[in-house]
Amino acid sequence: MNKKLILSFLLLGIFSMLLLHPIHADPIPNINIQVGGGDSTAGGGTSSISILLLVTVLSVAPAFLVLMTSFTRIVIVLGFVRTSLGTQQMPPNQVLVGLALFLTLFIMSPTLSQVNEQALQPYMKGTLTQSEALTRAADPMKEFMFKQTNTKDLLLFMNYTGGNASVKPETYSDIPLTVMVPAFAIGEMKKAFMMGFMIFIPFLIIDVVVSSTLMAMGMMMLPPVMISLPFKIMLFVLVDGWYLVVQSLLLSFNT
Repeated sequence: MNKKLILSFLLLGIFSMLLLHPIHADPIPNINIQVGGGDSTAGGGTSSISILLLVTVLSVAPAFLVLMTSFTRIVIVLGFVRTSLGTQQMPPNQVLVGLALFLTLFIMSPTLSQVNEQALQPYMKGTLTQSEALTRAADPMKEFMFKQTNTKDLLLFMNYTGGNASVKPETYSDIPLTVMVPAFAIGEMKKAFMMGFMIFIPFLIIDVVVSSTLMAMGMMMLPPVMISLPFKIMLFVLVDGWYLVVQSLLLSFNT
């Protein structure tokens, strides 16, 4: 019995010494990622700044798409069409946004072609610096927005920046993007809401007629939307509503 007890204490001591013995782990390797040359020169710093600027531009690219192109007007009008029909989530958001995106590319294709020819291709060939390419790329976009911007909206932001203009400028060259973009955006929302109001009128008439008919028949417990929805869908299909909506959007940008 004593021998077993002594042996147990010996094993316990050896095990304790093993636990107390410091374990030296391998050091974690240091990984350095450099862009450009191996040494930290000015060229490497410039490349890092360029990558940072590129990531920043990509992060705000959706805002550029929404506020500097025809996307705003198109997606709002398509949303009004779905709301006036009362079809809840039909068509789904993915379909409406996808259609708005491709219509935007179709409408903006002449402007994007000018940006590609005047700014992107010369910059890729190295004949333009980054600042010069951005300036040349902004000119076609400003020209497009200038044609679609109302005088009242443009003068609002021009006067707020310290000017005292009372007439819309004849050219867009002297108007900065910080003035052009918000003026163009609020004008696009105004035009989209005006088109949405015109879209609502025929469907509102159907709702009123159906509600009055149900009230006259004493069917007050029957929801009017349940009866009017098939009639609104039938009317929209018979007049080829999607064709008319898209045609109106395309003609609204033909200025």
